[in-house]
Amino acid sequence: MGSIPEVSIIKGLNRDYSTQSRLHRIFETNLNSSDCGNKPAVIFCDPTNGDQNLTHNQLNQSANQLASVLIHRINTCEVEPNQDGDWIIAVCMPPSDKLIVTLLAILKTGAAYLPIDVTFPKSRIDHILQESKPAFVIYDGNIIDRSHFDSSIASSYDECKALSINYDDANISDARRLQSSDGGHLALVLYTSGSTGVPKGVRLPHAVLMNRLQWQWETFPFSSTESVGVFKTALTFVDSISEIWAPLLTQRAVLVIPKCITKDPTLLVSMLQKYEIERLVLVPTLLKSLLIYLSLKRDANLLNKLKLWICSGETLPTSLAMEFYDYFPENEYLLCNFFGSTEIMGDVTYFTCRGKDQLRNYTNVPIGYPIFNTIIYILIDDKKPVKIGETGELFVSGANLAHGYVNGRDKDRFIENILAVDPKYSRMYRTGDYASVQKGGVIHYEGRTDSQIKIRGHRVDLSEIEKHINEIDGVKKGIILCYHAGQMDQAVLAFVSVDHTSLLHELQIEQILRNKMPDYMTPQVILIDHVPLLVNGKVDRQTLLKLYENTNNNNDPAPAIDYDYSGVSANEMQKTRIFFETIGQVIGRSTRTTISLQSNFYELGGNSLNSIYTVAKLRDCGYSIDITNFISAKNLREALEYITEIDTNLDRNLVPVKADFVAYSLSEVYREETIRIIAHSFLEKAELEQQIKPHITEEAYVVLINDSWQPLIETAFSFVIADKKNRIVGVSLSFDANNEPECNLDGPHGVIFEFLETLEAPVKDRLPHDKPIMHSFMMGTHETLNAQENIVAMTFMESEVIRLAREKGCCGILTTNTNALTQQLARDVFGYETLSDTQINTFVFNGRKPFGNAPDDYRAMVQWKKL
Repeated sequence: MGSIPEVSIIKGLNRDYSTQSRLHRIFETNLNSSDCGNKPAVIFCDPTNGDQNLTHNQLNQSANQLASVLIHRINTCEVEPNQDGDWIIAVCMPPSDKLIVTLLAILKTGAAYLPIDVTFPKSRIDHILQESKPAFVIYDGNIIDRSHFDSSIASSYDECKALSINYDDANISDARRLQSSDGGHLALVLYTSGSTGVPKGVRLPHAVLMNRLQWQWETFPFSSTESVGVFKTALTFVDSISEIWAPLLTQRAVLVIPKCITKDPTLLVSMLQKYEIERLVLVPTLLKSLLIYLSLKRDANLLNKLKLWICSGETLPTSLAMEFYDYFPENEYLLCNFFGSTEIMGDVTYFTCRGKDQLRNYTNVPIGYPIFNTIIYILIDDKKPVKIGETGELFVSGANLAHGYVNGRDKDRFIENILAVDPKYSRMYRTGDYASVQKGGVIHYEGRTDSQIKIRGHRVDLSEIEKHINEIDGVKKGIILCYHAGQMDQAVLAFVSVDHTSLLHELQIEQILRNKMPDYMTPQVILIDHVPLLVNGKVDRQTLLKLYENTNNNNDPAPAIDYDYSGVSANEMQKTRIFFETIGQVIGRSTRTTISLQSNFYELGGNSLNSIYTVAKLRDCGYSIDITNFISAKNLREALEYITEIDTNLDRNLVPVKADFVAYSLSEVYREETIRIIAHSFLEKAELEQQIKPHITEEAYVVLINDSWQPLIETAFSFVIADKKNRIVGVSLSFDANNEPECNLDGPHGVIFEFLETLEAPVKDRLPHDKPIMHSFMMGTHETLNAQENIVAMTFMESEVIRLAREKGCCGILTTNTNALTQQLARDVFGYETLSDTQINTFVFNGRKPFGNAPDDYRAMVQWKKL
């Protein structure tokens, strides 16, 4: 960093980056100059249809065709650029492979993309469209109704995709692109919360994105083994830019993870583990959630390849960073704290931590040092730099600055830099953040100058919430405050007084606000009789916060919460009391209403983070519930059905499985469905099969099942399951281990059968043989089941295996599991004993290791349940 200046002006390193390149042109150049065309570019974890993959060539070709459709539609509609001279195409789609195609296509047209979250209320969507005036809107017709948009300039993705087959897949020439007055510099527009109570759009050019990306590639380069990056952040959030384009523009793949997986630690960790992800961007609250989950699992191999953790969007407490290094080894894993906002491309300073010694003198982790081509100024009101150690307002100058706001709003945020010598630093952005420069030139965040806060990484202006709440009929006065701003227990509160004739209550007001704002902005509403005032007539904010604090005392182990045990049977009362009181202790401060069987955990005030706390505390009390089941339960009654008492002798009688399915004995009528489900499940999801693709095909399963069909029928240990619509959605195939048919080791399954036989043969020799032994060897589910439905179906089938084995007089059940889910179900839920635990990639067959490329944490467990 050079010598530390006397005043708080900190300059990042100069880099002569080529920032004139357009993102889509870099992507196209890579295809022409390398062999990445057939490598994966997009992997979408579709909970319904399984993983959807696109190569770089397929992505480019689909984007070219879609871009041609968009250009044609815009030209046909004869629309013009907006008053800023920008061509904008709005996109309202959830995360998917289709979304990535759409974003690349929009850039190829010469336009900028404007993300609109599919969960936004219609009023917010209307404001964004009316102000930004996009030339076209493309949306997901399966989620968003056409009435949200002017149909003359809007189409669903499927409609556009159907038209795209009429166009060739060549790259879009400059002559065909939409021509703007500035040469098409704009890459995207992101809307943020506004200080006037109205959201405002930030205009981000390609050059700004390229400065940020090139700094990242040089400072935190991808490793030689890092082939996949993660896109899990909302598209409306600035961090999504680097998540998507950093891997794609370096010839890597981007793994698209939908929200339903992101909010469930079990599913998220499994996905990160499966694709051997090496870096992750996340807010501190999600980091906290993952650390709690990892401590519960007690598996040192989980996320052991994820070496770079990047926190941004919220203050990072030192205590949380210390917890990180309680789990991960120091000096091997990097924990970074990035600072910035949408107006400065998300990140302009960074702090890299390698261990606890760097953190001991800090309450919060510093925001660090400027990135390349950036100057940070800490100034006082008259734009004079403060001395080292003093606090002032943080200003940013350099290559990361946006080109202002849509329609030129809030010009006072982007101002002339009177301190600049170099013309490239002639503008500066006023962040509204307080900061200081401490010993060593490191920058510390010191809070906000205004009413803005960060919620889940999104910047929110409290005045916007206040504006909406005071517009509600029946509300006399609404005051919005933030309790413990920037801390892990941060809470946005709305203290509301209503007309004496009004029948409004807290939850009703919250629902009205949800129809006007995104969910993450909705405050907890607290009704008050009158607004307390100071002697000068201003609102007494501290009294209101004390009212909240005293009513919901975090230090009280049993907050004053109403519990309603109506409908709870006597034999369930102890478990229910522990369950309800655990929830009360975890979310007592924000509990909205009485806790009862009908309550929904999230409507009570729960969230993803404290859901993990709840599961952890329940375990401490001697009760267990799968995290996924708890998160997805419709109400506490449903969650209660999944809670079991922790018992080392746990068996099926203590495993509650909802009767969502019915089992039918295997018969000829189910042959076709059995083959299809088993073939898809094992070909697409089984760990062993993934390692020997493409040598194993669907035809191999057809031959295998047909060859085994008659013995399966005769043994009568196998079954299918049907859902409530009587659709076959699961198959379980089993033999008697004492009388199994011979397997053909010459076929494509040979290496797999040889591996399984190597593991199982020594175990079988030790088992009793005076009674039948059910050998559960194949279990699969229908590809249309989402992640939660799949777990429920698998749990039901595992329970049915135990029931059937008892019915048939078996002495026990033998199974070999290579899937983490079935291993967990067998061990933690159904009480199987693990007799053999083998690292898959160590197996040698005919002088080679057929599974040698499998990760070290892929295990094969031979498990046994004595009956």
